[in-house]
Amino acid sequence: MNIQDTICAIATAPGGAIGIIRISGPEAIAIAEKVFTPAGHNALSLSRHEAGTVTYGHIHSADGSVLDDVLVSLFRAPHSYTGEDSVEISCHGSRYILQQTMRLLIDNGCRAAKPGEYTRRAFQNGKMDLSQAEAVADLIASKDKATHHMAISQMRGGFSRELASLRDRLLRLTALLELELDFSDHEELEFADRTELDSLAREIHSKMKRLADSFSTGNALKNGVPVAIVGQTNAGKSTLLNALLGEDKAIVSDIDGTTRDTIEDTTVIDGVTFRFIDTAGIRHTDDTIEAMGIERSFRAIDKAQIVILLIDAKRNDESFTMFYNEVRPHLEGKQVVAALNKCDAGAAPAKPQPTTEIAANLREGWRQIAISAKYGLNIDSLRSLLVGLTGLDTLSATDVIVTNVRHYEALTHAVDAISRVIDGLATGLPSDLVAQDLRECLYHLADILGEVTTTEVLNSIFASFCIGK
Repeated sequence: MNIQDTICAIATAPGGAIGIIRISGPEAIAIAEKVFTPAGHNALSLSRHEAGTVTYGHIHSADGSVLDDVLVSLFRAPHSYTGEDSVEISCHGSRYILQQTMRLLIDNGCRAAKPGEYTRRAFQNGKMDLSQAEAVADLIASKDKATHHMAISQMRGGFSRELASLRDRLLRLTALLELELDFSDHEELEFADRTELDSLAREIHSKMKRLADSFSTGNALKNGVPVAIVGQTNAGKSTLLNALLGEDKAIVSDIDGTTRDTIEDTTVIDGVTFRFIDTAGIRHTDDTIEAMGIERSFRAIDKAQIVILLIDAKRNDESFTMFYNEVRPHLEGKQVVAALNKCDAGAAPAKPQPTTEIAANLREGWRQIAISAKYGLNIDSLRSLLVGLTGLDTLSATDVIVTNVRHYEALTHAVDAISRVIDGLATGLPSDLVAQDLRECLYHLADILGEVTTTEVLNSIFASFCIGK
């Protein structure tokens, strides 16, 4: 992949009314001039146009015939997406026109761009750091409000600025600490204030730990927040799944044990994608197939971020207690919504009293709601409750959430390194060993921003991009 090549690619999806071809590189304007003729007898050639101008004219084939009427946008380095001279040809969206234009450009000196090559050039030319470049792919792939919010925040540099600020402050004290090593024969000299260094290390540890911890939320929002619907047999789990999805996804029956496997589907609620998992009813059974389904139910609970504990308001406490004792060990650390179902037609009071087991957990942060999955009572309120549990409604435009596993791994290593710095300062570790841990922390922060990234890592990252971006 030679950055001196001039590249071209179709930047729009097929089938639209308009198609765009992007050209970028040192010969972008000269090559565009070979296939484009401005309209009018006195029209200026592209090379004589100022940056940021749009010119109407024709793409002409090798035999001189007109292929299409087009608009050509001109960008001069460094004021373009890639930081290079760039041209964008807006033509009609015909697959034939686009392919013929690409052929003309390649015949006149362009090379077909590889996946992500435009954004890679933008990174290599200093138009964005690596975390911002990775956010471009996330922005293109965003499918709801939550993923769009996270991608646009990262692409605009919210994550980068936070890391750069931490790194700059840490770098200053690291430089002072390493300066002491140059005067190691004067043991009494201390350029880096140990108290200030310890305070800064603890602050950086706290902020990096917060960023690393946000990955669980960011990853769930990116891939769909997993919500397990759990309850006894015939508690109404499948009916609730259908109500939340707004379609008949699961078979509903009054016969106990109808659902013998997990059923899942996704839906978007207030801009957040949720992945709902209907599980087999949990009870003691001698049926081998049903027992396998129940075991899968437990695995679904373990993987879920939110658990809807569905309680049949018509059943007695003793029946629920047996079920609860089975499921309780799997609920540790989960966000739990205790949903009392079948609260319709006089089956239960408007605000039913929770069972003894649920009452104790409500004080620990569980939520409770009375619903009727069959008749739609309070289903919208349940949806709003689920959105609230994701924390998205409390996020501001400046909040940073980590969604990239590469960033998470680097942050985890950086947290480990700064933890060793804190321990080393507390135990009086020699300055050279403390400096080594500081350098390691700085290395992992620089890795996220792309300051120390290898060619192999770059190839892996940009290979996942679409061609034309």
